[in-house]
Amino acid sequence: MVALQLLVASSVASAALAIPFLSDGLTSSSGLFGRDSCPAGGSASCGNTTAVPNLCCFEYPGGLLMQTQFWDPIGPDSSWTIHGLWPDHCDGTYDSSCDPSRAYTGIGTLLKNAGQSDLVNYMNTYWTDINGKNEQFWEHEWGKHGTCMSTLKPSCLPSGSPKGTEAVLFFETVVRLFKTLPTYNWLAAAGITPGTKTYTYTELQAAIKKSWGFVPALDCSSGALNGISYYYNLKGSVADGQFIPIDASIKGSCPTSGIVYKPRTGGGGGSPTSSTTSGPAPTGVPSKFTLQAYTASGKQTGCILSAGTWSTQTCAQFTPKTASGGITLTSSKGPCGVANGVFSCASGGTASTFSTSNSGNSLLLTYSGSTAFSADSTPSGTVVSTVYTGGSKAQVLTLSLVAV
Repeated sequence: MVALQLLVASSVASAALAIPFLSDGLTSSSGLFGRDSCPAGGSASCGNTTAVPNLCCFEYPGGLLMQTQFWDPIGPDSSWTIHGLWPDHCDGTYDSSCDPSRAYTGIGTLLKNAGQSDLVNYMNTYWTDINGKNEQFWEHEWGKHGTCMSTLKPSCLPSGSPKGTEAVLFFETVVRLFKTLPTYNWLAAAGITPGTKTYTYTELQAAIKKSWGFVPALDCSSGALNGISYYYNLKGSVADGQFIPIDASIKGSCPTSGIVYKPRTGGGGGSPTSSTTSGPAPTGVPSKFTLQAYTASGKQTGCILSAGTWSTQTCAQFTPKTASGGITLTSSKGPCGVANGVFSCASGGTASTFSTSNSGNSLLLTYSGSTAFSADSTPSGTVVSTVYTGGSKAQVLTLSLVAV
């Protein structure tokens, strides 16, 4: 297909402002991508005046790309989290779910098999679902948006590329781009931090523009800031092309004034090793509770034993105490903590700080800003499963506090 895109009203930024994908500590798979055929001086998406025949090197029809971020009730204390990377048409319309045959599942496993365990770990902190269903969230973003990117079609990859290579490239790119957009820091540099103070849309936009150089779109829910979209055109491929920042083509959903940048209610998790306990359970947290396990399908399956393992046997009871940044937990075995990603409770152990997050009628345990925990397999009978923080293992679960 030959693409001919119209120049959008917003002028394309100078190539000198394009964001190069520099080394960030993550190993890239972009070397798998056949780049020899893409000219270095090609047109930027939405900026061409003649037909472009090679859609492996020119993003079409989704040439207006948005890097979207969340400010959810839970998450890291000093960072927004990733929503996705969306390829809109140059006129603001969009396609979605363009190739159901490539709507891959098991994204974490796909990435790990490509040598991207560090990327999965990063995503479990900065690309999280509010209900702890990270894998489903990643599958949704890839299936709905990633499959619509022309430069990531399998036909653009070298012959013999493993199945799913284009999805690996998508997630690498989204994370790499996100790392160049520290929304929290840019707002804080302008004196805008979570609290009760209200702001105008113009004030918030100006704070980002001062650091980024361009105007984003801001989204709100009931007057509370909860989303931001950074707009780009693209020169080359999504895998390793130049993302060229531009002003947002539309205004977001926030009102013109009275916007609140609310603190996160679920907490940011605090330090992974934690502090001494002090005082009774905080308001809203039961004084004694069990931790019931819910799988990604929403099915309640067993609970946590006193040693911190997942089991279908009798549930253990946990006692919380307030701590700096959240709560600590104790079972009959002793303090509960996280070491090397493993949740456990033992006499003489070091307590870690946890927090809680409301999800519908449930109160979920949260660690380091995420409600996601996981295990290698589902327990059965007398067989128990080790519980890990984050959703990196095969069976992702959330832990609901149930008063006893």
